[in-house]
Amino acid sequence: MSIRILSKSLMLLIGGLLLSFSVSTIARAEWFRFSDSAMTTPVTLELWAEDGERAEALWQSVFAEFSAVDQVMSRYRDDSQLSRVNREAADQPVMVSEPLFKVLARSLEISALSDGAFDISFASVGYLYDFREGRQPDGEALREGLTHINYRDIVLDDSRDTVRFRKPGLMLDLGGIAKGYAVDEGIRVLEQAGVRHARLSAGGDMRLLGDRRGRPWMVGVRDPRQRDREAVVIPLVDTAVSTSGDYERFFIDHEGRRVHHILSPSTGRPVGEVQSVTIIGNDAMTTDALSTAVFVLGAQKGLDLINGLDGIDAVIIDENRRLHYSAGLMAGE
Repeated sequence: MSIRILSKSLMLLIGGLLLSFSVSTIARAEWFRFSDSAMTTPVTLELWAEDGERAEALWQSVFAEFSAVDQVMSRYRDDSQLSRVNREAADQPVMVSEPLFKVLARSLEISALSDGAFDISFASVGYLYDFREGRQPDGEALREGLTHINYRDIVLDDSRDTVRFRKPGLMLDLGGIAKGYAVDEGIRVLEQAGVRHARLSAGGDMRLLGDRRGRPWMVGVRDPRQRDREAVVIPLVDTAVSTSGDYERFFIDHEGRRVHHILSPSTGRPVGEVQSVTIIGNDAMTTDALSTAVFVLGAQKGLDLINGLDGIDAVIIDENRRLHYSAGLMAGE
């Protein structure tokens, strides 16, 4: 009898300790925020975690994904796989890793979908611009570069994971899609670790994991001409958001024109019909590429494209600073 009483008391004591530990763990859980730079852009993570040590470990794992993507997909690293493709693919098929092949394949899909408005071979002209030095190509150099822009000259072989170019002079740049892919990979790491509430962003690309513990995430679309002002704020949950704008990398030329980094593959010149495009969808790799495609297409053609896609929405600010919404947002969906 006494042994039973002792055992019961011990069980109550252990249960109390476990309950105390559980309550303590919940009480310690809080929001943690981390930031650093990768892929030439600020990377920020906000997540709900049990303690700082676990949050720090998760951040390190997420940030490692960005470093890994940069090592493979950067045009500015001589030792990257993408640089090797640019050097050798005109002479022979180049075998690439699964992640790079996946991004290249998705790039060509978006190119076909947008009728070439998104084209990763724009680098054949893009490298002629220097936004730090305020330098742009002259007419002759531009005309020569334009002859090399054509996503149809990029040939993928999914049986061997190879890429080749149909003609020399073509050059690829994944700046319009690789950061979105890296954000998706970072979210995958968090999901596998059991994280339910997080926001991960890299420059203009963002993924929202779950909600903000019972409330939606409030995502602001920046006013393209006033840095500290938001043109619109949208409540969102568990989605991807990407924004392309003419206000991050640009210079003003001697004629007073804004020369920015979003180039039309058909002209090689910066697009001037819109100031900002924000795309909302399921994954950041897709929204990243579509934000560039819609920027190049312009407000009306861009909305026509988005309204024909399931699960994708857009907010466009045109050159006259007017807001345009896709049909899904207008309907309040």
